[in-house]
Amino acid sequence: MNRHLLYVLLLSLISLNACSGNAQELVLTDNGGSDYVIVTPASPTKIEAKAAQLLQHFIKEVSGTEIPVIDEKAKRGKSSVIFVGNTGKAEKTLVRKKQPESYFVYADGKDLVFCAGSGHRIIYGIYFFAEKYLHCKKLSNDPPIIPTARRISIPGSVNEEHVPPFIYREAYYPAAHNPEYLEWRQLQQLDDLWGLWGHSFNKLVPAQTFFKTNPEYFSLVKGKRQPSQLCLSNEAVYKLVVADLKQRMAKNPDAIYWSISPNDDNGYCECDACRATDREQGSPSGSLIKFVNRVANAFPDKLFTTLAYGYTQKAPRSLKPASNVFVFLSDIDAFRDKPLSEEGSAAAFRNGLKAWGELTGNIFIWDYVTQFTNYLAPFPNCSTLQPNIQYLKQHGVKGIFSQGSGDTYSEWAELKSYLLAKLYEDDKADVKKLTSEFFRDYYGKAAPYLQQYFDLLQEKMVASKRKLDIYGNPVNEWKSYLTPELLEQYSNLFDKAEGAVEGNPVMATRVMRARLPLEYTVFQQAKFYGIEKHGIFIKGNAGKWSVKPNLQEKVTQFVANCKKAGVTELSEAGPARTPDEYLAEWNSIFKKGVTPSLALDAKVSLQNPFAEDYPAKGNRTLIDGNPGYLDYSYNWLCFYGVPMIATIDLGKATKISGVRMHFLDDPRHWIFLPENINVELSADGTSYHSVAEFKSAFVSEHYDAAVKEFASKTISQTARYIRVTATNLKSLPEWRYRDGKKPMIACDEIFVQ
Repeated sequence: MNRHLLYVLLLSLISLNACSGNAQELVLTDNGGSDYVIVTPASPTKIEAKAAQLLQHFIKEVSGTEIPVIDEKAKRGKSSVIFVGNTGKAEKTLVRKKQPESYFVYADGKDLVFCAGSGHRIIYGIYFFAEKYLHCKKLSNDPPIIPTARRISIPGSVNEEHVPPFIYREAYYPAAHNPEYLEWRQLQQLDDLWGLWGHSFNKLVPAQTFFKTNPEYFSLVKGKRQPSQLCLSNEAVYKLVVADLKQRMAKNPDAIYWSISPNDDNGYCECDACRATDREQGSPSGSLIKFVNRVANAFPDKLFTTLAYGYTQKAPRSLKPASNVFVFLSDIDAFRDKPLSEEGSAAAFRNGLKAWGELTGNIFIWDYVTQFTNYLAPFPNCSTLQPNIQYLKQHGVKGIFSQGSGDTYSEWAELKSYLLAKLYEDDKADVKKLTSEFFRDYYGKAAPYLQQYFDLLQEKMVASKRKLDIYGNPVNEWKSYLTPELLEQYSNLFDKAEGAVEGNPVMATRVMRARLPLEYTVFQQAKFYGIEKHGIFIKGNAGKWSVKPNLQEKVTQFVANCKKAGVTELSEAGPARTPDEYLAEWNSIFKKGVTPSLALDAKVSLQNPFAEDYPAKGNRTLIDGNPGYLDYSYNWLCFYGVPMIATIDLGKATKISGVRMHFLDDPRHWIFLPENINVELSADGTSYHSVAEFKSAFVSEHYDAAVKEFASKTISQTARYIRVTATNLKSLPEWRYRDGKKPMIACDEIFVQ
């Protein structure tokens, strides 16, 4: 069992309390002995028996004294008793009606009583007691911190009643897969509560099974059936869903919730019947709630959830969810630098929460607390956790799913999970104190430096007035809170933190994990800078480019540390997700080296503006010498719904042998290859003639990203100006259609030889 040296101080504090002569205190153990016994009901439940053993365990771990566990029948003659469970003492003492989610810890000057409303709440009460009165701590999925004290005393009068403000609480981080952590922190898991959860239409009526034979089961979109969603007015779909749920419920009778929710896609049904309901209710959620209510009515003893997400986020005008239906409302569109209550991009969510709240009191929130495109990226959102939870509580929300990085390690995963759990339990908790204590207890002597880094990063993010985007990229913060200069300051603090715990392998590993986001940022930005300062390559005296000294070794070590830290994925989706794929990408970059270009740092003018959401280096992106990779959010210049017409001025007449460029094909993000590409040359910038033209072949449905090179044949002409015109698709293909979206093209570099 891990015992932190700082807790030696607690021994003296506990002893001082015990020697104060306070007659009201209960002395549970003293110098290896105890007058107490732990008493359970005569026929304890498994949970009550477990709770008694758990309390016995903690007292023994702290004091070395094992207090016997007996049942009520055997307690005769025992004057000092710790009651655990729904004992006779509990029933007499706690006359108030116990709520199902409540637990109680009560001392009356003689006895100590633990009881709960139902289920695991009695276990939660034991962990609460261990943390508050025995000063034990569980900060992560590492072993708990257990102090030592031969004498354990507590106040003689204790009256603790705890009813969590939320009936469902999940912090989706790696620690959530540790059963002890879950119980200690009073957290739950979707997998434990839901028999079927999340986007479920395709699980209930699989398109791969039914679409070819029964296309009428699926959405009618712009006059054509497609398997994006279900036709919710189709009687056969209703019968299939009910039959499927009956089978699932028979196999999993203990599940509490069952999800009936749209797929993670658009393309809802526009048939006459579905559209009539949606028009009447002013939202596609109308046909959804009508369908879910009907299914819920077939299982009145079961609880159901459905998603208010994407096209179903807007509430119906008047159609109320059934009493056994919970609405899972998503806040996915909100930036995270400000609380939900004031962030401009959260306005639709706030309106949705109000509207749904007028229809039902059964609302869960699907919240997002990490950067899904870059799990390791610095994401300073801790200051918004408390105001967000308070806001949701004030609006009657019954449960919160805070989606972090899931199974994979991410930035401050231990701290964020811990803070969320504490705030679920008490939304008025002192977050600064909790954070400071966490750093002290978890990082030891490195804590002061990591706390400085944590505070400085938050300060610089706020000062930058940049938006924290859950689909952002640390590369795009190269001018804000992740500038090279600031990265150097942050790195110096980590150097000091590492030095402070040198020789302590446990603490050194924790500091190493905490440093990964900073290292990841440096490597990602190196791709962005490329041949510039802070980039990958340097030019030698002979004019040749080579990889910076030790960079390959640093990347290799970083990947090894990622694996050691439990990083299994670097992003939710997309290229180079795993550490091994990330290393392979870097090795490919090292191998390819630098491509020379006559257009390097030439003047570029654009006829149409590039997409402002992905600025890269502006016009310079096309001639900075740095190719793009599979991530469209940097090193690519994007054009949304308009052609790219780029003119490069070489400054003087130059002999040109060829022109080539890369375009990105990434339909998942609505980025497609150009329909046409035309390369023209000019001597005077007025009169142009074409030297190369390309047409993209039509491609069928796919979602993998790829870089496509377009290269002219040998030209052997002299010119000063090169003009490249790349035409966007006129419209999105049917298989990737989405309202409000237009096709985008992305070009990384125009190389001129």
